[in-house]
Amino acid sequence: MKRTSTPQPNIYMKNILVLLSFLICGSLLNAADPQTTAERIEQVHTILWNKRIDQHGIILDFIGEIPTPEDCTLGRPNAIGWWSPIENGPMFTGLYLPAACERARRSGDPIDKANATRLAQGLLKCASVSDVPGFIARGMGTDGKCHYPLGSDDQTHPWFYGLHAYFMSGLASPKECDDIQRKMQEVANILEDTGWKCPCDGAFKGEFRGGFQGHLFRDAARYLFMLRAMHDVTHNQIWIERYQKALAERPTNSNLTRAEICAAGYPGDRESIKRLDEYALWIYVGSQASLAKLVAIESDESTREKYRSGLAINATNALIAMEVYAKFDNNDTQAFGHSNWRKGYATWFPQATQAEAKRLSEIGDKGILGGRKNYEARYMRNPLAAAAVVALSGGGTGRNAIERTIQHYDYSKLNMSEFFFAECAYYALPAIK
Repeated sequence: MKRTSTPQPNIYMKNILVLLSFLICGSLLNAADPQTTAERIEQVHTILWNKRIDQHGIILDFIGEIPTPEDCTLGRPNAIGWWSPIENGPMFTGLYLPAACERARRSGDPIDKANATRLAQGLLKCASVSDVPGFIARGMGTDGKCHYPLGSDDQTHPWFYGLHAYFMSGLASPKECDDIQRKMQEVANILEDTGWKCPCDGAFKGEFRGGFQGHLFRDAARYLFMLRAMHDVTHNQIWIERYQKALAERPTNSNLTRAEICAAGYPGDRESIKRLDEYALWIYVGSQASLAKLVAIESDESTREKYRSGLAINATNALIAMEVYAKFDNNDTQAFGHSNWRKGYATWFPQATQAEAKRLSEIGDKGILGGRKNYEARYMRNPLAAAAVVALSGGGTGRNAIERTIQHYDYSKLNMSEFFFAECAYYALPAIK
């Protein structure tokens, strides 16, 4: 579907500010307690670091049996690695690392600094366990090296985002900076050669899964960020030239430039990403974060205005989506059978194609798996991701609504590790002095 209308940033901003004012004023009537929010964040942080981050510095999706080399080779529960504890390692770790860096900056605590370093080293490892240059593994199995053969754009962009944040934070040693620069340059060069399509590994070597040059908002925001971030890391002028060219380009199936696509925000993706506002905001945190970084980096005011428009539109929509947090019952007792993924996804067959891997991923025993995972996805993951999207818009927008959302959950009762989005939201807000 072609995009034919050109967005009007000033009109967007006027309408959005009116709606934001309404929502924010409403939230002030029921102001959240900042001290309680800080206590919840400490609960989030403690649980995450005690139970959900593996020995490599990678966030696990949930606590469960780690896949073996045989699992990864055969593709169990499937070759994509979906529904395993190592499904989203670089995605979650990369999105979380900037929050860890900000925590370390605010606290000055050596433990927080060491934690940020550990996460960065984990991301580097994800790009170092394959013999396919440019491949970002979803995580590592029991031997510390085995991995599923299919990565994705959802894993690759946060890898760039997290390492860029750590590189720019001042926490990295000179050697770490050299290592990060070298690895990011290696991966980016391969992606440049592939047309920014993400390479696969193992039995799928020579294939690709996902890319960044499409016509959606999330394509444009992530692609532009990665090009501009590479200049920050390498200081090579070629990346600025590529960034400027990409800004003015109209992707296939769009009559808008990438800058104009960014100005319109994520609502334009709703036709392609079904039920985006209800279930998929977690895959838009990185896009919003990319716009926020681009606003900080970009020197051209006209381009910055487009980025700000996209940030505001996204925040307005996410504020509404965030409110379903109130439907989450901390005493819900539905079964979380995904921790026993072998039994829940006992069906297996060889997968010669990515389509077969996806088909296998859809075969599960609902009686074993239960409904808790979907419950958490709808009423915990999405609201907390929405909170992060709002917080990343800058200036403390929606702080009370964000804090109420963070305060709602008893994090000790959650199964999926996506509660880390609470820290992403908290540390994207301005610190309270």
